[in-house]
Amino acid sequence: METLANLESFVRSAETGSFSAAARRLALTPAAVSRNVAMLERNIGVRLFQRSTRKLTLTEAGERFLEAIGGNLEALQAAIASVGADQGEPAGVLKVSMAPSFGMTHLLPLLPAFRARYPQVRPEWHLENRSVDLIAEGYDVAIGGGFELSSGIVSRPVAPAHIIAVASPAYLAGRTVPTSPEELADVDGIVMRSPRTGRVRHWTMRDVAGAEVAAHLPETIMLNDPAAMREAALLHQGVALLAVPDVLPWLERGELVRLLPRWYADAGSISIYYASRTLLPGKTRAFIDFVTENFARERLAERFAGSLG
Repeated sequence: METLANLESFVRSAETGSFSAAARRLALTPAAVSRNVAMLERNIGVRLFQRSTRKLTLTEAGERFLEAIGGNLEALQAAIASVGADQGEPAGVLKVSMAPSFGMTHLLPLLPAFRARYPQVRPEWHLENRSVDLIAEGYDVAIGGGFELSSGIVSRPVAPAHIIAVASPAYLAGRTVPTSPEELADVDGIVMRSPRTGRVRHWTMRDVAGAEVAAHLPETIMLNDPAAMREAALLHQGVALLAVPDVLPWLERGELVRLLPRWYADAGSISIYYASRTLLPGKTRAFIDFVTENFARERLAERFAGSLG
C-alpha cells in the first residue's frame, strides 16, 4: 500500500510540472519530493515521468495513473484531516504570508501565546509586500488586502483597511495644519511607489457624510514600503497617507498625530485568505480562529476604522 506522501508528491508534481514547485506546496525539499516519486515508481514498477534538466512531463502511464487517483487523493486527505481534527492536537508546519508592517505590529506579538496553545504547530511566517499564490506556493493562510480570489480561495474579512493622513507633532509645530484634503498639497509629502507597478499611489478621501475629495500629496519623499513611510513621518519629515493598522500604536502613544480626523480613504478590507476545503487542516483552523478571537478581544476592527473620526 503506497504512503500518502508518495501519492501526494506524484500528484502535486504532475499538477505543477516541477518537483521544486510541488515541494513548495508540500513544505518539503525538492529532493524529498523526487525521492517520494521515485519510490512510488519503483513500488508499482512503472515510470510515471519523463525527466529532463528543464522539464518534467507525464508518461502515458503517468497520465492514466493521475486520472485514476486525483480525486481519490483529495478525499483521502480530507478523511485524514477529519480524523486529525477529532482525535489529536493541531500539528505541522503552518506557512503564513503577511505584510511586514502589519505582521510585525499585530501578528508577531501573538506568536508566544499561539505556540503555548498549539505546541505541535511549527510557524513558518513570511513577511512580504506581495500577494502570494496560496495554492501554487504552498501557503496555508495569507493575511492582508487586495488578493485576487482565484478558484478555490476563501476570503474572510476581519477589519477595514482605512487610509489616514499622519505626521509627527514636531513636524506640525509652527505650521498651518491642513483642514481639508486639498490643503495636503501644501505640506511635505511622504509617498509610496508601488514595487509591483512602479506608480505612485494617490488616494481619494471621503468624510463621514460621503463627500469625496482627491488628496494629492507632493512627492517630496519617495519610498517603497509602508513601514519606511511611517519611520520617515516619525523623523518629522512630512505627512504620509497610511493604513490605520500600520500607525495605530504610534497614534495611541502620541508619537504621530492624525490630520483631517473626519477624512479617510477606503482601501477595502483586511482579510484572512485560505484554500477552500470541506475540512480544513487542524493547524489552519486553529490559526484562523486564534487570530479572529484576538481581533475581537482587542477590538481591532473598531480601532482600525478611520471613518470613526
